[in-house]
Order: sequence, then structure tokens, then C-alpha cells
Amino acid sequence: MTAPVLAIVLSAAFLHSLWNALVKGSADRAVILGLISLGHVVPAVILAFWLPLPPVEAWPYLVASTVIHWGYYYLLNLAYRLGDLSVVYPMARGAGPLLVALGAQVWANEYLSGWAWAGICTISAGIFLLARPSRFGAPPPLPGLLAGLATALSVAAYSIVDGIGVRIDDAALSYICWLFILEITVAGYLLFTRRARVAALTRKTLLLGFCGGLTSGGAYALALYAKTLAPIGMVSALRETSVIFAALIGVFWFGEGPRAPRIGSALIVAVGIAIIATN
Repeated sequence: MTAPVLAIVLSAAFLHSLWNALVKGSADRAVILGLISLGHVVPAVILAFWLPLPPVEAWPYLVASTVIHWGYYYLLNLAYRLGDLSVVYPMARGAGPLLVALGAQVWANEYLSGWAWAGICTISAGIFLLARPSRFGAPPPLPGLLAGLATALSVAAYSIVDGIGVRIDDAALSYICWLFILEITVAGYLLFTRRARVAALTRKTLLLGFCGGLTSGGAYALALYAKTLAPIGMVSALRETSVIFAALIGVFWFGEGPRAPRIGSALIVAVGIAIIATN
């Protein structure tokens, strides 16, 4: 993987962990997710005026990804109600490389080397230690782990769908823009059905949620663009360096613990990701 692609994906990883920390730290996560979706829609609508429509072949992928993202937002919200950021987020994102790599073999004919699979096994070991630090304290609740795993499945599904869809369109930015425009359904539902709660939010919170959407949109746009330059499985695996950022944010920002096993497990995940990224 070239240095520019590496820089793009690492930037996407940091931005992704940042907006997840925003959701975890908010008092009304459903409304914040609605504002984040709105933050995807607004800049995409503006850009769409200067871009061509995606080709007909790309629209089934756009629709499928939109439906999958509905499930993703629901499961993400549920997972953060049931577990800590530094446990739920690594489970949701860290299981992605294995699931995406397997899916990419079936649907995109992308096959990984033995070293890449060694990296995936290392990631799985790190996730196990991070998600179940029972030697160092009370194990995290099972519902939180299951919700995190379900979120991981939805992440793998939309990663594969969008990784294929963005390659159909010669202009990747058009695909990305319309993917975000279709999120108006998510934003409309979450915000319209919670109008009283939205009205009760302060201007600062509204702005923070919308800016979180800009951050989230930028993170995913960068990751999708990288998938036009490198294999889907490799990009998805490297993007999961966001696990490291999330673990550190969870420990030092939210005061989640125990610290040592969570940071250590996140580093093990980072080693696995590094092995995959250097193939």
C-alpha cells in the first residue's frame, strides 16, 4: 500500500473514532445520530449540483447501502447504551477485517495472503482480550458485546457493498455524494419523530452534532476513495486503526477502565492491522 493511501486511511480512522466518541458522550444519542446524518446530507446536496449522476449500475448498491446503514445506526445506538466505548467500539470495528476479507473473497474476488490472515488472527486475539478483560476486573455485559458484534456485521455489509459500488462509478465522488444524500431518510426519521427533544437541545449541542456529521462524512468519504486505489479488505483492515484512537479516547476522555488491559489489547489489534497493511 502506497504512502498516500496509507495517510488517507489513517486520517479516516482518526476522524471515525472522533465522531463515535461524540455519540457515546452525548445525552441523547438518537438525536445526535440524526444530526450526524444531516451533516452528511447538506454538503452532499451542495456538491451534487456540480457532479454527474451515478450510473444506473451503481444505484442498487446505493439503495442497499442506505438500508444497511439504517441497521448500523440502530445497532450502534443500542451498543453504546449497553457498553463502554473502549469495549463496544473495538468489537464493532475490530471484527470488521475478518468479516470484510471473507466477504470480499466471495463478492469481489479479492484473496489475501497468508501474512494477511495472520494479521487478522492477531486482530481477533486483541479483540478477545479487549472485550473480555475478566482477569483484570469484571467482564463487560454480554448484551453490549452482542450488540457490538451485530454492529460489526452491519459494518462489514456496507463496507463490501460500497467498496464494490464506488468502483462501478468512474467518478467516485458522485457515488459518495448520493450515498450521503440518501441518508436524508435517516435524518428525517430520527429528527422529525423526536421534534420536542430536538427543540430542547442547546444551539451548541445542535452545532456539535452537525459538525460531527461533517467529520463522519469526511471519514467515510476518505475510506471509500481509498477503496478505489487499494483492495477493499486491505483498506477496511487498515481503517480499523480507529480502534486504537477509540480505546485511548474511552480511557482518557470518559475515564473508562481498567486502563492497562484495554490499551494493551488495542495495541495488539494495531500489530495485526500493521501486518495486514504491509502486505
